[in-house]
Amino acid sequence: MWSKIISVFIAVMGIVYIFFIPEDPVSTKIIFKLIPMLLILLFAFLQPAGEPKKYKMLILIGLFICMLADGLIYWFIIGLITFLIGHIWYIFAFRQIKAIPIPKWAAVMLLAYGVAMGIWIAGTVWSQGEYILTVAVVIYMLVILTMGWNAFQTANKFAIIGAILFIFSDSVLAINKFIIDIPFSDAFIMIPYYGAQFLFAFSIYAHYSASRKNLLK
Repeated sequence: MWSKIISVFIAVMGIVYIFFIPEDPVSTKIIFKLIPMLLILLFAFLQPAGEPKKYKMLILIGLFICMLADGLIYWFIIGLITFLIGHIWYIFAFRQIKAIPIPKWAAVMLLAYGVAMGIWIAGTVWSQGEYILTVAVVIYMLVILTMGWNAFQTANKFAIIGAILFIFSDSVLAINKFIIDIPFSDAFIMIPYYGAQFLFAFSIYAHYSASRKNLLK
């Protein structure tokens, strides 16, 4: 019951932040940006842990680090590094419940997407003379694609969809920042972002349910 109530509050506060909170003052914007993530953390904490229990702990750490990154992203490089660390924890989590080899279609999709976005985004940043930033962007892209790769190996549909949404959100953010201004970019970035984090949190319960089914066989 509590999980359902918290889910509603996550959706409501996400909508409030995206559509009703002005850009200034920045401190207010950051506070309201963090509220949905705090609620997602609480939602994740309330989920029962399957085996291995380490999966839940690692997802919680990843969520917490990404919440910190939400505030730090206003200082872009610091926020980028913090998100990268969050993705590394998600990679650790997904490797705990690796169930299958990545499907060939998913591997091709991720590799093709990574090459295309790398050439487009990193190439643009490089052409602007931002060489250190280019390296940071390439490293970040490699890490988030690795996160997506490992998510597909879990066979946990919530982790997989969450990873796809996260990659989409970050892609919109990068295009909006480095290539061209995207109308309603905040909504296109934050709706899939909050969705991704919520699905990562819900993947804890999905993993618990799968663990119980296996034990009952």
